[in-house]
Amino acid sequence: MPSEQFRMETLEALRNSRKGQLIYCREWDPGEEILEGYRAPPELSPYSGWVLEQLLSRSPQESPHFTSSAPEDESAPVASHVSSLANTVSPTSLLLSRPLSTEAPSDAQDTDKWRDLETNQEVVTVPPPSKSVEVEGLIRLHEEIQRLKGKEELRKRLEQQEQVVKAASEEASELLKRFDELKELKQHQEYQDLQHVIESSSKETQGQQEKLKEEHRRRAKLLNRKLREAEQQRQRQEELERLRKEESQEWLRRLYSIQEEVLRTNQQIGVHNKHKDLPGLDFSAYSNRSNQICGEVSGLVRTANERGFPAQVDMASAEQALLEMQGLIASMQQEIGLAMEEKRRREEEAAAAAAAKEKQKELQKQELAKAQVPSPAKAVGGKPPGAGLQVKAAEKTLQWYQQLQKEYEQCVASFSGLADSQDSQVKRIRMDLQKAATIPVSQISTRAGSQLREIFDKINSLLSGKSVHSGGRNISVTQHPQGLPFVYFKLAEKFVKQGEEEVASHHEAAFPIAVVASGIWELHPKVGDLILAHLHKKCPYAVPFYPSLKEGTPLEEYQRMLGYQIKDSKVESQNNFLKRMSGMIRLYAAILQLRWPYGNSQESHPHGLNYAWRCLAQMLNMEPLADVTATILFDFLEVCGNALLKQYQVQFWKMMLLIREEYFPRIEAITSAGEMGSLMRFKQFLEKCLQRKEIPLPKGFLPPSFWKL
Repeated sequence: MPSEQFRMETLEALRNSRKGQLIYCREWDPGEEILEGYRAPPELSPYSGWVLEQLLSRSPQESPHFTSSAPEDESAPVASHVSSLANTVSPTSLLLSRPLSTEAPSDAQDTDKWRDLETNQEVVTVPPPSKSVEVEGLIRLHEEIQRLKGKEELRKRLEQQEQVVKAASEEASELLKRFDELKELKQHQEYQDLQHVIESSSKETQGQQEKLKEEHRRRAKLLNRKLREAEQQRQRQEELERLRKEESQEWLRRLYSIQEEVLRTNQQIGVHNKHKDLPGLDFSAYSNRSNQICGEVSGLVRTANERGFPAQVDMASAEQALLEMQGLIASMQQEIGLAMEEKRRREEEAAAAAAAKEKQKELQKQELAKAQVPSPAKAVGGKPPGAGLQVKAAEKTLQWYQQLQKEYEQCVASFSGLADSQDSQVKRIRMDLQKAATIPVSQISTRAGSQLREIFDKINSLLSGKSVHSGGRNISVTQHPQGLPFVYFKLAEKFVKQGEEEVASHHEAAFPIAVVASGIWELHPKVGDLILAHLHKKCPYAVPFYPSLKEGTPLEEYQRMLGYQIKDSKVESQNNFLKRMSGMIRLYAAILQLRWPYGNSQESHPHGLNYAWRCLAQMLNMEPLADVTATILFDFLEVCGNALLKQYQVQFWKMMLLIREEYFPRIEAITSAGEMGSLMRFKQFLEKCLQRKEIPLPKGFLPPSFWKL
């Protein structure tokens, strides 16, 4: 076989080689350094590489071993040169055309000598080389051919890339030129437009100048008449401003009336809940929606107060809310009517049941009246019921209360001529004075201290007999002999009303209202006495004074004495009653601890913390009322507790312990299951304060930085 023959020839050649004739010692143990050289991968000898480089570097004409010459043109393709090289040069001639020297010439002189020898030497016929030498030459030749091919391909790619780059550069240059041309065109157009605008403006300016000159000449001739027209215009502007303010106030009053109507409708919905025993009726959705509408309207009123006037959008929203509330009450009434009609058809004794229900309601009213009379609590801690506590207020407290009510009646009588007059001029004065006294109080908010100072100065100027601007006119209490007591009365009434309405809805509003009221009280004590009289009339628990039911007193009159509001022979709900009482107590507690920061600091507070301590002590000396006492104590201590702690310190903590250990169990003993809300709130407040050993500042307290705004 050819392969067997080739193997035999290979073995024979290896045996006849110089290494094959060497004698090896089988017992010789070579070191690791010697074996490391044999383990390295095989490499071509430096001399073989040098021979190949020298051969390829020579021109075809200089080599005596090439049978055909290379192309004369140096720019001929490398592929033809490679193919001719492969055809004319054999591996044997590559390796045997040089002397068998182990090193290449080391310097230029030896190289020149070597080249001279190559030129002069003759071709010597040598024995055929071994197979390994021929393979090594082929490898070298193949590598050189591949290298030349790679160079040619690289050159072509570089040329192609240069052409692409050149084309892209030319295209970018053209685009840049077009862009510059468009930019110049746009600038030229803008310049023309600007020049046109300038020319138009110049012409217009010249025209205006001519008109102004003409107007100046005309006004110079008619100066007196224009002055009169300007004065008339100013008066018209003031009138328009007055009308705008009156319209704003009218909108605000309308917003208040809408809020009142919404709340009244909500109360009616609450009253209609009594019909929930009718078959197929569920008023929870109506009640929830009515509460949401009340919240929305209250938010609109609060926003209008902060802004000073309601927006048209707010009025539209309020009107829509009122219509929706009216729709709710109409739907409820319709459902109630249908349910009652169904009940009449199904039950023959509906009339008798209704009569019994009315009788039961009357009994409940009588029980409510009896329940408002303080009754001794159950025995607490082994003590007899009512030990050490009073049913009525102290004698001095009653005298103080009666004295304030007497001053209240005297003040009302002092301006009866102004209040009862039917003269149009007097009516206008009365309306202007009432607006001048009440509108600034309605504008009090927590926005900034500078605003409170402006309101205070305006009220103080009015009470001092100075003229103030209100409703587009200058108003003074000297316009009518009874103007000052009338303003005193209306101002005090408005302060208490703000506590009843604004503070009841937003507890933080108590402090800005109280600080203005305290400053006015300090400069005008008559206003302070009337504030107390109005407060005691609407909230007798601020005295504290619990009116008792006397024989012959109508039930509605007695409920008014207790502070309830009665409209159309209907008593307000307990929640609304407690909310109003809470607002007035919070305002009173804030007045007791605040002073006007720009007043005389050397003088004492006209109604300071000593009155707060006396009020709290007298309240604890009286038998508690269910639901009312817990609410009053919680609101009073939450607002005024921090100030009382700073003033009385250890004595205040003793009173707090007395409330928790002795007075709170009395309140708990008379509180029913349905009235536990206010009691639990008061209990949590007591435990929190006693546990932390501090009374936190109330929400909305005015910091010193407030007066820098």
